Amino acid sequence: MNWKLFAVTFSAVFFAELADKTQMVGVTLASRSQKPLTVWLGSVSAYIIVTALSVLIGSTLGRFIRPELIKYTAASLFILVGAFMLIGKL
Repeated sequence: MNWKLFAVTFSAVFFAELADKTQMVGVTLASRSQKPLTVWLGSVSAYIIVTALSVLIGSTLGRFIRPELIKYTAASLFILVGAFMLIGKL
């Protein structure tokens, strides 16, 4: 196990997910349902699946495409979505 990679990944995901819309959904559902364990299990299950798909896609793409191209494409899409949100088209 590469603990340095684990720590970098954990830190990046942890800080990126703090107070994002997914967390706000969890807060809302837990407060409305009064079933925090059920909400937690649903959230964790969904995030496990989303993360597994992301890792699978990333590792597959990494075999055929240079990682730099993936990084620049993802950054460009992120900026594009932000620009559309800023001008009210998304």
